[in-house]
Formats: sequence, structure tokens, C-alpha cells
Amino acid sequence: MIYVIRHGQTDLNKERRMQGRRGLPLNEYGIEQANALREKLQDIDFDFVFTSPQKRAVQTAEIVTGKRAILDERLNVFDLGEADRLHINEVKMSGVLPDSSVYQGVEEPNSFVGRVFSFMKELESQYSKEEVNILISGHRCTTGCIGAYFEGIPKDGNILRFSSDTGDYKTFVFK
Repeated sequence: MIYVIRHGQTDLNKERRMQGRRGLPLNEYGIEQANALREKLQDIDFDFVFTSPQKRAVQTAEIVTGKRAILDERLNVFDLGEADRLHINEVKMSGVLPDSSVYQGVEEPNSFVGRVFSFMKELESQYSKEEVNILISGHRCTTGCIGAYFEGIPKDGNILRFSSDTGDYKTFVFK
């Protein structure tokens, strides 16, 4: 079983700011969320724990499982470029993403999906025939993208609909 968790709250989440690679660690409430998630998943023995390299995702994974997480750059948050840390109401958007014609350094969406799907394909090829419990800790974008790996990319391209709320999780099974 694949358990996909979204990191707990940070001050940037609380302030409704865009949070990318310049994100913050969990705040007190985020730590409470991770502890609550640990309680929900306490009966699961995780064979593997993977995470985005962002501190907030690592903290959440390690609080939930009590194990050292394996960092994988392919699970890193979508690069928001110059829009990182701006208030959500200030950002000129193109759909659900910051407008790359306005902000330098915004990651190309197909590149993002490609790297997350690459990670998932590797996991699937290694573990789909085994009975293992795998926890993956990430962000709204990565948890949504992992959901799209299993459910398919929606016609409107908005993979965020598959994301969990902060400090929550979804489960998936390789077919």
C-alpha cells in the first residue's frame, strides 16, 4: 500500500503565502498535525519512507513514522521561482500556477509531472509485486501529482484536486 501524506502547516501556509523551495519548517500546529497523523497510522509498519528534501516534508515523514526518511529530489516541491513566498492574493496566476511570463524561474509543468512520474514508475517497478507499505511525504503539488499517476491527469490539467489537506493522507495501490 502507498500512503501519500502532505506535510503539516507552516507559517507560510497560515499566512496564505506561496510556499515553494524557500519554504519553512513546520509550525506548532503543523507538528500537532503530524502527531495526529502518526496516531491515525500507528498500526502501519512502513517498509520504506520517502520524502521531498524540503524540511517540512522530512519533519512530517519522520514524526509520522519514527523512521529516517529517504530524500528524493524528484519529490521536491514545484519551483515557484520569483513567486515563492508572495501572498496568494498578490500573485498573477496562469490557471493554478504562477504566471511564468511574469515570474522568473517558475518550473515547467510537464517537467514537474515528468520527474514525479519518474519516481513513481521506479517505485512501481521495484515494489509492485511485493506486499510493502510505503509512505511518501510531500506537498500539495507532489501529492496531487502522485494522485494523478494513479487516477490520470484530468482534462483541465489540474492535478491539485488529488492532493491531501495539510497533515492528511491518501492511499493508493499499484495495479
